[in-house]
Amino acid sequence: MLLPFLLQSLLVTCFFLSFVHPMEPSTSRCSSISNISIPYPFGIAGKSHFLSQGFQISCGSRSSISGPGSPVLSIGDSVFGILDISLLDGFMTILASINSQQCRGNSSINLEGTVFTFSDTRNKFTALGCNVVAMLLNSSSGYSGGCASFCSSKDNIVNGSCSGVACCQALVPKGLKKLELEFGIISNKDNNTLPCGEAFIVEQNSYMFSSIDLSNTNSTKPQYRPVVLEWSIDGGNCEEAKQTTSYTCRENTYCYNSSNGIGYRCNCSQGFEGNPYLQGPDGCQDIDECSTRNPCTHKCVNTNGSFQCRCPAGMSGDGLREGSGCNGVGTLVIAIVTGLALLVLLFILGFWTHWLIKKRKLSKTRQRYFMQNGGLLLKQQMFSERAPLHIFTSSELDKATNNFSNDNIVGRGGFGTVYKGILSGQVVVAIKKAQRIDQTQMEQFVNELIILSQANHKNVVQLLGCCLETEVPLLVYEFITNGALFHHLHNSSAPMSWEIRLSIAVETASALAYLHIAANIPIIHRDVKSSNILLDKNFTAKVSDFGASRPIPYNQTHVTTLVQGTLGYMDPEYFQTSQLTEKSDVYSFGVVLIELLTRKKPIMDGMMDDVRSLALQFSMLFHQNKLLEIVDPEVAEEAGMRHVETVAKLALRCLRLKGEERPRMIEVAIELEALRRLMRQHFILKSETLFQESWCHEEMSINTPPGLCLDGDGIAGDESMEMILLPPKIL
Repeated sequence: MLLPFLLQSLLVTCFFLSFVHPMEPSTSRCSSISNISIPYPFGIAGKSHFLSQGFQISCGSRSSISGPGSPVLSIGDSVFGILDISLLDGFMTILASINSQQCRGNSSINLEGTVFTFSDTRNKFTALGCNVVAMLLNSSSGYSGGCASFCSSKDNIVNGSCSGVACCQALVPKGLKKLELEFGIISNKDNNTLPCGEAFIVEQNSYMFSSIDLSNTNSTKPQYRPVVLEWSIDGGNCEEAKQTTSYTCRENTYCYNSSNGIGYRCNCSQGFEGNPYLQGPDGCQDIDECSTRNPCTHKCVNTNGSFQCRCPAGMSGDGLREGSGCNGVGTLVIAIVTGLALLVLLFILGFWTHWLIKKRKLSKTRQRYFMQNGGLLLKQQMFSERAPLHIFTSSELDKATNNFSNDNIVGRGGFGTVYKGILSGQVVVAIKKAQRIDQTQMEQFVNELIILSQANHKNVVQLLGCCLETEVPLLVYEFITNGALFHHLHNSSAPMSWEIRLSIAVETASALAYLHIAANIPIIHRDVKSSNILLDKNFTAKVSDFGASRPIPYNQTHVTTLVQGTLGYMDPEYFQTSQLTEKSDVYSFGVVLIELLTRKKPIMDGMMDDVRSLALQFSMLFHQNKLLEIVDPEVAEEAGMRHVETVAKLALRCLRLKGEERPRMIEVAIELEALRRLMRQHFILKSETLFQESWCHEEMSINTPPGLCLDGDGIAGDESMEMILLPPKIL
């Protein structure tokens, strides 16, 4: 075993004698017009080189394969153009016509006896043809592999795609030195008309299939394609070569075994660049990283094969731009940081002083507003009247409403904007910005707050407290979740039964009657409308928005004020005389009652010429016996026209022009409550009658008249149901 190894080493030594010389040129060229260089250990024939085993590199003619005057590679009788030689990767790219045709035979290359193999990583075995199988054989390793190409019709052929239709590709085996091919026919159908099959090795990703290539398979003209050859130093692996005198890797290099399993190659060590097979200035020389790419954040010092990054005094770290850099502080940095710290301290002191002054100014402003809005008087009244009213701070309400964000607005009206807020105890409230207070009416405003806080009725929105620390007073009410009646009647298509509407009317009338007669001091709402009647989740009515409300002393029947209200709801007598009475609320409620009956807005496009007032239009149709034209069909069907006419008469009594002819609010509430009870009795009796009729039809003769059934207690039929629809006269 030792003798063959010594003989092999002796032969390699003979081939490498010229390489050992330190003054070999690093590259050579064929001519000035050729841009392809021949790096050592390769060389042009007749010049110094050491790799020439079984091949020769020479300069081509003007008609050279790879261009005028370009180098060519000769292996046996075959000549190939050289496109590139890579020392770093160990590849040589050549331009060759290496193929085998099914009809004519091979135009191949045999790399045995050379330092080359076909690269298995940069080449693809490619076959063209229809219904053929091309097999690539490697007799030395026993490998066989290939691919199949099919053609059913020309329409299936896709240019640029080599996936098995007219073109297929397969891997090249490792260490392949000779192209041995076999063809097989998949189908004999129309075999004479099919193009001749062709197989070849080509550089990966350099070949783009075209249907024209199928026509060229019958051509005798050679097709040149790039092919990548892998080369290596044939002298055993790195460990074996290092034990011999023929080891070719020079200073500042490292050896690595060839990926094809044959020999080894050399590369410059990290931090060096050049030709690893040469010694001296053309060999692997140090790279000055500091000059080429400056990888350091501060000072860079070049060393042999490497570099050092140095941080300034007082700083530490690797100093690399792509690393941790230099951390810590230097002398200059300390001075800068100290100066900045003083500036920051002065800024903080100034900011703190400014904040204290601003806070003190804000506190004085809040105190001024509190006094201006009657805060002191309110506290005195709360103490004497023991009113359950909470005085909130502006900070509490700012936090509850997110600084009165527009996202929290739930309503806008003529007497202020309403915000939704969440107090610290997770209590949801409605916060209303009231109107600016006239100093001459401060005492009246405070009295109204006390009165409203003492109003204790389930159908009146409860006033929880107020905040007087802002320019405009803030009133805090309980939050009603289901919106206003106006929305449910006019902005929603969801059905609303008459039973619910009648309950809303009863509850609203009850709340207004309470304000007129049961509160400590009678209160006139002055702005009764459907948008000021809120509904909770159970559709319970809550009268809200007391911004226009006025208390009336017991010894007076009216107060004279500036006219305020909403068009369509406003009492015409109050509009003309400016004298506000409790009958003004009765008129407004009459309009709301008509809204509940008709589901129409108080100001609307008239069904008659120039009539836009809902109240006027309703009155005209009632007296023309055309009530069905304006009443909501759902109400008419559910309640019956007799019941609707009774409610309509009550609404029209509320809308009489003279206030003295209108009923009082307590009378309206009593009549509506009676109507609601009759409605409930009617529904109960109707359901019992239907049940009784059903039972009669089952138990007695099928000829029993509908609506009439005899039993031990008498007759229950249509007459008794009709009586239920007639309400008592309540004055």
